[in-house]
Amino acid sequence: MLASRATFLSSFHTSIALRTGRNRILIRPARLTFRPNLSSRHSISGDSKVRHSRKLISRRTMSNSANQSSVVGSIFPEQGQDVELLNFVNDGYGGVIVEMKVPMDPTAFASSLRASISSWRKKGIRGVWIKMPINLANLIQPAVEQGFWYHHAEQNYLMLAYWIPDTKHTLPLNASHRIGVGAFVINDNREVLVVQERVGKLRGIGMWKFVTGVLDPGEYIHDGAIREVKEETGVETEFLEVLAFRQSHMTFFDKSDIFFICMLRPLSFDIKIQESEIEAARWMPIEEFASQPFVEKHQLLKYMVDISMAKIGRGYTGLTPVRISSAFTDRLSHIYVNIGDLNQNNQDGS
Repeated sequence: MLASRATFLSSFHTSIALRTGRNRILIRPARLTFRPNLSSRHSISGDSKVRHSRKLISRRTMSNSANQSSVVGSIFPEQGQDVELLNFVNDGYGGVIVEMKVPMDPTAFASSLRASISSWRKKGIRGVWIKMPINLANLIQPAVEQGFWYHHAEQNYLMLAYWIPDTKHTLPLNASHRIGVGAFVINDNREVLVVQERVGKLRGIGMWKFVTGVLDPGEYIHDGAIREVKEETGVETEFLEVLAFRQSHMTFFDKSDIFFICMLRPLSFDIKIQESEIEAARWMPIEEFASQPFVEKHQLLKYMVDISMAKIGRGYTGLTPVRISSAFTDRLSHIYVNIGDLNQNNQDGS
């Protein structure tokens, strides 16, 4: 019974909150409202939520350290009415992250957002991030009307950003580069694995080229090169080195591009093409590949051939992936180094 936890009120002239275990009753003039205790709703806490939150935005805006904390929404007075604040997590850089999950009325969301910004301003919060899933797209307009802008979008969400202080914002920009790979695969007969494209700018001109492609999200350079060769030709390979890379700007949707030229060793030789993208594939003598008119005219392809020939005959040294750990996260990463010279230097210094 409620009587065991709260005192009966004979007057409703004052709004009073009564707590009963995990629930709360708000008593207002002329109405009685029952709702769950906010401390049990949509709380974002624990290591699993922190690990999940790392995926939201770049490392600069989301700290992987232990100073992240979860804060449950509370009641904030606005224009004489109590408004529920939005749940958020601290991002470790003086900002907050709101991950919307539950549908809300747009008007109620606008009120909660406005009240939340007022509360954050008083606490000295600077940046605000809202991860808006695609099924809550009706809440985007109220956020934009309060000054939020689009930061980036993925397949199933839009990230909105806002800067509270009256200063120029210091939030990091959206990811600026696309990462591509070109696979130089050569066998013991000095034959390189080449393809003709079924789609794209090189379709139908009879040009043979190295396997190329774009990395998937969360994919390492060496893994992406191996995958692209397997997908387009069916050939299994072993990654050896990054031979060089090219940077360019204003490419795909005005983004910049970094293209890594990689050397791989074939582990199989039978070819089975990816018919949706590849017209033909074959093993070609490297001299024949280099003599193609288009290769001679295209500086990138000419450099790729020159570097590849230098690697074969004159000891050109590329960069090899080495797995490393970090003091800031338990996830491993890779550094690409000239492993031969590094090992030699370590031996000379020992």
